[in-house]
Amino acid sequence: MSSSPLRRTALDALHRSLGATMTDFAGWDMPLRYGSERDEHLAVRTKAGLFDLSHMGEITVTGPEANRLLDHALVGNISSVGAGRARYTMICREDGGILDDLIVYRLGEREYLVVANASNAQVVLDALVERAAGFDAEVRDDRDAYALIAIQGPESAGVLGSLTDADLDGLKYYAGLSATVAGVPVLLARTGYTGEDGFELFAAPEHAEGLWRALTEAGAPVGLVPCGLSCRDTLRLEAGMPLYGHELGTSLTPFDAGLGRVVKFEKEGDFVGRAALVEAAERAEKNPPRVLVGLVAEGRRVPRAGYPVVFGGEVIGEVTSGAPSPTLGKPIAMAYVDAPHSVPGTAGVGVDIRGKHEPYEVVALPFYKRQK
Repeated sequence: MSSSPLRRTALDALHRSLGATMTDFAGWDMPLRYGSERDEHLAVRTKAGLFDLSHMGEITVTGPEANRLLDHALVGNISSVGAGRARYTMICREDGGILDDLIVYRLGEREYLVVANASNAQVVLDALVERAAGFDAEVRDDRDAYALIAIQGPESAGVLGSLTDADLDGLKYYAGLSATVAGVPVLLARTGYTGEDGFELFAAPEHAEGLWRALTEAGAPVGLVPCGLSCRDTLRLEAGMPLYGHELGTSLTPFDAGLGRVVKFEKEGDFVGRAALVEAAERAEKNPPRVLVGLVAEGRRVPRAGYPVVFGGEVIGEVTSGAPSPTLGKPIAMAYVDAPHSVPGTAGVGVDIRGKHEPYEVVALPFYKRQK
């Protein structure tokens, strides 16, 4: 059976020269780890880490009605996003199921950058193109136009500040601006998926390696290390951040996922999925769906996605993500559980790990919150 060759980022050769363990992720050959994933994780929590995120899907939407198209196509109120700011939002099906969660940057009066997850980039692109019918706006596939590098951790602002004259102090969380970093023109954003302060640099692929090397050199004195997908997953898990395909999917509406706040019914005009989402909101109010909670192990066995959550011999939920937590020193998980068992401190909850019910403590998310 033939399969498509894996796509490679502009930094592929550099990752291999650093001894990275590579893995197939959403059709891309990506670094899983360079050495110890625990050391990479702790570097981001205490110093700084450098990530290649070039597998993410960039889609540019331009034109006089770009904002109206995005208001129609997505659940958020994109018209209300100011120039230079960003918004976390979702794109849903007509039945309210989540197609993907997105970050939308407003680059100018008539220009937006939509960033989709790697696994859903084509689905999001196709949906936006289809939904653009009747709007004076253009949807452009810019996945090959960008490499994306992220620097995350408490030392990231200092490292980046040594390579740019951009006003990093004035760059708010969920904002972006055009800047020059190490002589390279970039879109510089401040969002992050690790629970730490950090920045994303969107650059032309031909500039990616020079940018990576400059950041590596500037970060060496404070302990910056290259980081792979494995520690990115444990970092986002500790920070209680959802991952599409685990905490989010087409079988869930934003209200089922506890993220109903991203749906803006008050915005002007109709939007795809509105009627179904009104029903989902009413349903959630009358009969609360399963709640996404944190679980902390009392023992050492690690829960994995799909493992049943149990109480008194009955299944009350399902693990969506699980891993050892380097910060807590214990296995942790996110899970959807029945509302009566979702209160932090609920006693008697366990996870069925290969037939044995391991005791777990129910906690509020996130597991980890950085000190401001």
